[in-house]
Amino acid sequence: MPMSMSELKFEQLVDQAVELIPAELGSLVQNCVLVIEPRAPGPDGDLLGVYDGIPLSERDSWYSGVLPDRIVIYRDAILDLCADEAAVVEQVRITVWHEVAHHFGIDDDRLDELGYA
Repeated sequence: MPMSMSELKFEQLVDQAVELIPAELGSLVQNCVLVIEPRAPGPDGDLLGVYDGIPLSERDSWYSGVLPDRIVIYRDAILDLCADEAAVVEQVRITVWHEVAHHFGIDDDRLDELGYA
């Protein structure tokens, strides 16, 4: 049975995961918003999170006046995966950090090596 958790509690866990990002890295995140949605649309409904934007590693002098990048965390997919609150805390942290890493230009293969795939 999937975990049950209020939207507010889940949002607090996401905020905590962001706060755990080392300050020297967190301060480098630029023009990026983080949002929480219930579930990815369509066949990607089991996706835990997604980064949509132009990674910092690909930005150049042409990068200006663009809409912010988006990191989306999918609450229901994470809750479906976890058996208890401790597992949700850990999965939220891994998912947030995974998507922030994409903002820095780190690919899935490297994230897998680091344990954040």
